[in-house]
Amino acid sequence: MSRKIVDRTEMPKQSPEARRTNFSEVALGLDPELARREAERCIQCKTRPCTTGCPVEVDIPEFVALIAEGKYDEAAAKIKEKNSLPAICGRVCPQESQCESLCTLGRKYEPVAIGALERFAADWASKRAVEKREACAGDVDSDLQCGCEQKVCELDSRGCAPTSDSAASAARVAVIGTGPAGLTCAADLALKGYKVDMFESLHDTGGVLRYGIPEFRLPKSIVDEEVEYVRSLGVRIFTNVVVGLTLDLREMLESGQYQAAFIATGAGLPYFLGIPGENLNGVYSANEFLTRVNLMKAYMFPQYDTPVNIGSKVAVVGAGNVAMDSARTSLRLGAEEVKIVYRRSRAEMPARLEEIENAEEEGVEMMLLANPVRIISDGCGKVSGMECIRMELGEPDASGRRRPVPVEGSEFILDVDTVIVAVGQGPNPLLTERTKGLELNRKGNIEVRDECGATSIPGVWAGGDIVTGAATVISAMGAGKRAARGIDEWIRSRF
Repeated sequence: MSRKIVDRTEMPKQSPEARRTNFSEVALGLDPELARREAERCIQCKTRPCTTGCPVEVDIPEFVALIAEGKYDEAAAKIKEKNSLPAICGRVCPQESQCESLCTLGRKYEPVAIGALERFAADWASKRAVEKREACAGDVDSDLQCGCEQKVCELDSRGCAPTSDSAASAARVAVIGTGPAGLTCAADLALKGYKVDMFESLHDTGGVLRYGIPEFRLPKSIVDEEVEYVRSLGVRIFTNVVVGLTLDLREMLESGQYQAAFIATGAGLPYFLGIPGENLNGVYSANEFLTRVNLMKAYMFPQYDTPVNIGSKVAVVGAGNVAMDSARTSLRLGAEEVKIVYRRSRAEMPARLEEIENAEEEGVEMMLLANPVRIISDGCGKVSGMECIRMELGEPDASGRRRPVPVEGSEFILDVDTVIVAVGQGPNPLLTERTKGLELNRKGNIEVRDECGATSIPGVWAGGDIVTGAATVISAMGAGKRAARGIDEWIRSRF
């Protein structure tokens, strides 16, 4: 009897009309019934191609099968064996171009919704852990008690407790940056038995997870939970510490306080267009704009009166995920019209299709094959418009996308009072340029010598956006996992 393949289960979402007025999470997640229905679509093929598309090596068929059986705690624990941040990955990882793109079922039907299932399992485990802690606190005889003395119920549904041996327990590793690469590396090292200290230059943890991704895509509460899990493994986190300024990396190593270090400082230096008018009031880099909204809690207005002066007509230059985040955030802050201005066509837009569709549903207009040439002043130092030129596509450039070419005489004026530039970010030089012997490439990114991220300084690894330039959360996590492996091998060979 042939197996019946049902349609892919779509995750419920807020309606476009409702969500453009609030910062609550857009995607609402799967309930157990929907999750089991979707998990049952997996044909459990022998070749398991989906696993090769996961940068953090999650055993995808195993956790999907456990969800299909209704074993949700076990599914979450299976994911946690390889992925320390599953609730984050289930929300922002581009599964459609990774694990789901390789799904065997997807050759004929829609692929299994691996990302939605990962999110479900992680959220289920989180809710279950809260229930257990409450039960333990309220009733010492509860059969929900996990039996531990110091960390009641923190690890039983979240993954494995750290292991230890003489080589690992004698070493301490410094991880610089608390974004996805740093958190992954720290968790993996802690699980191997190492003592790990993390250093964060900002006042709060998470890096791009907290300051770069809007609340409606990744709630801060989710970031908090994932960071607390890493802490629960014994990792110490120090905020408001700028390694390269308040601490010297080489001194930290040469003093013997740390036996190795991992640099995961990300790409927090915004790029601009280099056109006239970018210094006018009303022009933001996407980095500044999203940081103000996220770290300074503009999304909680009026409780937090954050100075984000959004106009009524906003142009966002760029078409990546950061551009979509900026455009959708602008709507929620009260902008009446928001346009994405992009010099290529829709086919070349680098943002996830889901984010493009969400933006359009919410009312963001896509102005394609257009490129800004200058930002116009109102005579008092504020933005009153933006001059653009029409573009057409020529031959492919180094990125593989067709090169945009200006159409002579096609200039036009766009009526806007706010411009957000979202054309990429580079490495912050505070650490890299102050660390002697650290080799950089021409863009200022750290040069690495192997797949684990070994740098030119013995005992120092690097990974994530500080190496690759701005990329995805999951690629940074993969770099953190490989770095932990390299650090472990290096320390064991020396101590």
